[in-house]
Amino acid sequence: MALNRILVIDVGGTHIKLQATIHKEPVIIPSGPKMTAKKMVAAVKKYTADWGIDVISMGFPGPVVHNHIISEPYNLGRGWVGFNFAKAFGCPVKIINDAAMQALADYRGRRMLFLGLGTGLGSAMIIDGVMEPMELAHLPYKNGKTYEDYVGLSGLRRLGKKKWRQEVRDIVKKFKAALQVDYIVVGGGNSRLLKKLPDGAQLGRNLDVFQGGYRLWKKNLINKKGHWPDLINRNT
Repeated sequence: MALNRILVIDVGGTHIKLQATIHKEPVIIPSGPKMTAKKMVAAVKKYTADWGIDVISMGFPGPVVHNHIISEPYNLGRGWVGFNFAKAFGCPVKIINDAAMQALADYRGRRMLFLGLGTGLGSAMIIDGVMEPMELAHLPYKNGKTYEDYVGLSGLRRLGKKKWRQEVRDIVKKFKAALQVDYIVVGGGNSRLLKKLPDGAQLGRNLDVFQGGYRLWKKNLINKKGHWPDLINRNT
């Protein structure tokens, strides 16, 4: 199968972002709590009707096991679990956790943790080339709230930028110590609001998520720094 036309869909609680190997300018579609799987497919097909897509990579904000979404998202509408995306789009679809998809692009070897600061909190870890999507967002943190309650969009709105930034720094330090990673990449739409990161952390680029999506189909995709390492994603 020729994989010359790959569409990458990054599903988020606020926006759905699209890019393709033949259409490099990202397309941004508003999402939100009323965005169901069916509505998402319809919106994507509307924008990509003349793109002639061969295959699709889709990053989803929730747990994905063996290419199947296993729980409904917190910040979107319903109907995602059990939805047949390949049938709806009319081509093969690979689904992966959205944080894992960006982590695929940002990985530079050794032990890495990726944290995505967006509507929620995405997380994925890669250890010596083995991908492990994680669900750190909804673990208890403090004051009866979760990590996502503090560094997700609701936390940003509740705390304000100054306190939110401090919470991000504190949580990055905690995760780095607890998980014994060599470095942490912080990405997601709200990472742009950070002024300073703890030692051992670095900023990802939001558009890296598309490179991770391409990599699901092209094992040796090359960027400016050279070949991507061979990775294993145990959940796809």
